[in-house]
Amino acid sequence: MYDLIIIGAGPAGLSAAVYGRRAGLDLLVIEQTPMGGGQVVDTYEVDNYLGMPGINGFDLAQKFRGHADGLGAEFGSGRVTAVRDEGAYKVVETADGKTYEARALILAGGAEHAKLGVPGEAEFRGQGVSYCATCDGAFFKKRDVAVVGGGDVAVEDAVYLARVCRKVYLIHRRDSLRAAKSLQEKLFSCGNVEVVWNSTLQKIYGTDLVEGICVREKGGETERELVVDGVFIAVGMRPKTEVYREVVACDEGGYLIAGEDCATSVPGIFAAGDIRTKALRQIVTAVSDGACAVASAERYLSL
Repeated sequence: MYDLIIIGAGPAGLSAAVYGRRAGLDLLVIEQTPMGGGQVVDTYEVDNYLGMPGINGFDLAQKFRGHADGLGAEFGSGRVTAVRDEGAYKVVETADGKTYEARALILAGGAEHAKLGVPGEAEFRGQGVSYCATCDGAFFKKRDVAVVGGGDVAVEDAVYLARVCRKVYLIHRRDSLRAAKSLQEKLFSCGNVEVVWNSTLQKIYGTDLVEGICVREKGGETERELVVDGVFIAVGMRPKTEVYREVVACDEGGYLIAGEDCATSVPGIFAAGDIRTKALRQIVTAVSDGACAVASAERYLSL
């Protein structure tokens, strides 16, 4: 019986592990992927984490993990398939048949890339369709690619790809971008980026690999074909909450309903990071959530 089980080893989960160990809690961190680190691992450059401007995302994740390891946090690997509330204690089950028990839980599984659902997206995933420019951009050196989206991630991806690709099309369904102004300035300074305004991706086509896309202007009937070798989709995130939705209250988007104290609808279960309802989802707010969740868990455990 652990004091605390943390599900997820991204910035929120690792922050919770650090604060939990400093509080003397007997805890376990369960992470599905061998490396952990969450979305930050796939980030080429993190320029807004306090005191570490320009750090590589992978290196930052390693620092987070090293901090938790140094404090003696226990880690286990596995895909969580069920969570049960038994009142005084909680039960976590994993795909490999293991069962863990703890007096409190922190859910910090983060979010995953949203899909467009257009023809060709699933068929060409890994064959030209990608959701991570920093992971796969190098495969398209001196080639033409498209990025779909208009937020921070999409613009960051377009700027990054512009460094290695011959031509980058940024497909956006509106007439203005949602990305931070500083990112937009970087984008518009790239001479090899073309923004395709008021347009949506209709189809991705090819034979064995991606060969092109079809886009349609808003309100129009004709489609424009763009010959590209790669398509990078950056249209938002979806929380990894499917396992918890029958146990913990969620909003319409599937995010776990929890305030700044990270307390969910179930006493003893807390939500931290991108998985919960919040106005801003950034590394710094995820790290903050990890600390707040542990503080709330300590109060709960002392009752």
